[in-house]
Amino acid sequence: METYKVANIIKERRSIKEFKKDPIPKEVICELLNTAVWAPNHGLREPWRFVLFMNEGKEKLVAAIAQETNNGKNIDRLREKLLPIPAHLLVIMKEDPRQKQWEEDLKATSALIQNFQLAAWEKGIGVIWKTGAYIYSPSFRQKVGVEPGEKIVGLLHIGYPASIPEPKQRTNAEEKLTIIESY
Repeated sequence: METYKVANIIKERRSIKEFKKDPIPKEVICELLNTAVWAPNHGLREPWRFVLFMNEGKEKLVAAIAQETNNGKNIDRLREKLLPIPAHLLVIMKEDPRQKQWEEDLKATSALIQNFQLAAWEKGIGVIWKTGAYIYSPSFRQKVGVEPGEKIVGLLHIGYPASIPEPKQRTNAEEKLTIIESY
């Protein structure tokens, strides 16, 4: 893949739903995370941490999701869907009790996720950012190592794209822009 300008990567990135089974070394994921942590964050609070599920560790994630969805009755379907994906990354944010800081931290962690997706795309790696209802379940959170006072901002499925969806049209910003030029 040739080097692109940031604007091209932003426009070309897609949420990937079908992945090749080819493994992604954890060192590559760490490299992507080390790029992503350059997201702007107020006061350099760096409110994030990560839990990476790879190899046999993916079974723990699948079991935790299955227990939250239909009391585990769909575990075989979840295994079929999630185990072939090379890696799953939980992005977790420390929840500050102060509302302003909490919101700043959520926005910073979201920017980190976007940085991760763009850095991955530049390397030919696809990502989809998921926020299923199970991420709010206390039992799911406990099973995957989320501590009290932390919020799961997203579960990222990571792998080489088996297919890349066509782009969907976006509304031109000018249609949603209000310009105020005088008082």
